[in-house]
Amino acid sequence: MNKKNNNNVNTLRVTGEATMKSITKLMLVCAAAGLVVPALPLAAQDTPPAVTVNGDIKAEKSVPGPDGKPAVQLVEPESFLPGDRLLFGQNYTNSSAEVVTNFSITNPLPEAVRLAPDADPALEVSVDGGKTWGRLAALSITAADGTSRPATHADVTHVRWVLATIAPGASGRVSFPVIIR
Repeated sequence: MNKKNNNNVNTLRVTGEATMKSITKLMLVCAAAGLVVPALPLAAQDTPPAVTVNGDIKAEKSVPGPDGKPAVQLVEPESFLPGDRLLFGQNYTNSSAEVVTNFSITNPLPEAVRLAPDADPALEVSVDGGKTWGRLAALSITAADGTSRPATHADVTHVRWVLATIAPGASGRVSFPVIIR
């Protein structure tokens, strides 16, 4: 986990060592399939951070609901096939006695997944490895020949949230859906 403080913006880049069981399973399954998956956060800091962030991955499973209609249940991922849906989530907690402002959580997308088409259109995303940011509808991809096209969900390389304020002791969760390629 890399934490920066530039221009009064606290940033957490999701790149540290993964230790949670579900993240490890995803990495093992993707590794077995020959897919490269970057690690998610959780590495220790020299000094305790004001905000801690813990990531997880859940698989969406269709189960019969109480009324007999299909319902979606989030479960620990066991195995994946192309087209399967996962939910990448980040739980955050401000364990300090101070209000934290402009806290950013940046989540790279492994190459093995793409942002799901039903993801929140207000998500701040990057399609160039985190160099530029915006809503997907406002971004474009420039080809080697100089032509450009609108960016699609499959082009997203990173998702980011900027939390305006996190009160002392406050907790929350951010998440986004992906589909296995």
